[in-house]
Amino acid sequence: MFRELREDIRSVFDRDPAARSFWEVLTCYPGIHALIMHRLAHWLWSRRLRWLGRFTAHLSRMLTGIEIHPGATIGRRFFIDHGMGVVIGETAVIGDDVTLYHGVTLGGTSWNKGKRHPTLEDGVVVGAGAKVLGPIVISAGAKVGSNAVVTKPVPVGATAVGNPARIIDNSEQSRQREVQAEKMGFSAYAVARDQDDPLAKAIHGLLDHAAETDRRLAMLVKELEAQGVTCDEEVQQTDSFDAQYLSKIVD
Repeated sequence: MFRELREDIRSVFDRDPAARSFWEVLTCYPGIHALIMHRLAHWLWSRRLRWLGRFTAHLSRMLTGIEIHPGATIGRRFFIDHGMGVVIGETAVIGDDVTLYHGVTLGGTSWNKGKRHPTLEDGVVVGAGAKVLGPIVISAGAKVGSNAVVTKPVPVGATAVGNPARIIDNSEQSRQREVQAEKMGFSAYAVARDQDDPLAKAIHGLLDHAAETDRRLAMLVKELEAQGVTCDEEVQQTDSFDAQYLSKIVD
């Protein structure tokens, strides 16, 4: 138990730059106090001392503002930052190196017996005020944004935001496309890349395509001129394409 406590306290220094000393974390961090008392409550609960386990959890709630059901399963190096208002249900399962911020709820969506609370795999981070509801799995390394309401599984390493929560496109293709657009002074996804409005997405896609076409045409003309080929035919002048302005008015 003491080995786990030392490990928990060391993990606070990795995730909270405000932590100054071992003694400060041990005496002034409600997340650590709640975790210590939960381990005791869970030990009692697992030995069928159910009332005593619940009473210990109740005392913990009064002292820390964090409510953890004694039946919840919590892994190593679990950190609750600030902690006030956190609620963790009976059948919740939390892996190693998980971080929760204040106001987080790991709740259920059913009154039926059995598994009804979420499972958070290793390395998950849940932002302040987020609600993760039902027997879903938040996969390893995933992040849940502040005030998100998550009722569906979140894939490995993904980020869920909004109400109802949606998965932000974090693919390598998306990142490369955004970098390329920004090089041209235009980013179709800079402001609204994670929104669900289909019209805005369609227009941004067209603008991105137009900007890329202009870049390719400029490269082609430059190559032709280097080969001594000139285009003497007059080209009808059109309004200049200001992708950055168009992106702003769409957003």
